[in-house]
Amino acid sequence: MPQLQDIATQVRRDIVRMVHAVQSGHPGGSLGCTDFLTALYFKVMDHKPSPFDMDGKDQDLFFLSNGHISPVFYSVLARSGYFPAAELNTFRRLNSRLQGHPTTHEHLPGVRVASGSLGQGMSVAIGAALSKKLNGDKHLVFSLHGDGELEEGQNWEAIMFAPHHKVDNLIVTIDANGQQIDGTTNDVAGLGDIGAKFEVFGWHVLHMDGNNMDETVATLEKAKGLTGQGKPICIIMKTVMGQGVDFMEGHHEWHGIAPNDEQLAKALAQLPETLGDY
Repeated sequence: MPQLQDIATQVRRDIVRMVHAVQSGHPGGSLGCTDFLTALYFKVMDHKPSPFDMDGKDQDLFFLSNGHISPVFYSVLARSGYFPAAELNTFRRLNSRLQGHPTTHEHLPGVRVASGSLGQGMSVAIGAALSKKLNGDKHLVFSLHGDGELEEGQNWEAIMFAPHHKVDNLIVTIDANGQQIDGTTNDVAGLGDIGAKFEVFGWHVLHMDGNNMDETVATLEKAKGLTGQGKPICIIMKTVMGQGVDFMEGHHEWHGIAPNDEQLAKALAQLPETLGDY
């Protein structure tokens, strides 16, 4: 756990540096989901960073649906060996493989689907999970979605489809931070009890504190133990937008703005360098 915590601290440091350097990007959700993606890539998933294979046969797959939190995704991919960490310095720059939203035509290792148009990732993840079943591949498919993203109607078709077709090699996580770009999810379009909605559609539902590394790892392992039982699994993950940087925490304003020089210095003072800066 101390090693995972150190990795998460460096990833958070990467996030604020990347977004600050180009004065563009989405730090809030990225910081909130750092512990989850660190646990997934460095502890829970069976994956092969190199050589990277788009088909992902005989390994677990991850799909990022809320693609605007690309800073955390890119940092975790780099730190887990998909490409050199030095490439993080090209984030959102012209001719970079690290676009604001992940894209496949850039051929960045670790990215298997373009994401940015919200609401589509669950359908993609279900398709990949069904493909694994058809291919006799016993590995799992993981995906991450924002709570505000569930306002997109396509999600609910997919949420209905997966239990009906017994897609039980799928673990979906919802980042329930209660914030989106225009305010709180309750103010924009109240989602009610998300877990109860998934349950009534026929999913196994778990809950966790996504900013507690011990609980995150334990819940993900528990979810893996529920696979193969005829139901897809959904984890409702409570996080704090901006987690790890005190002045960003819990504020929807940090969904999509970059820190200035003074704010960057304050953030980095709270996030000690643990793996070495890129």
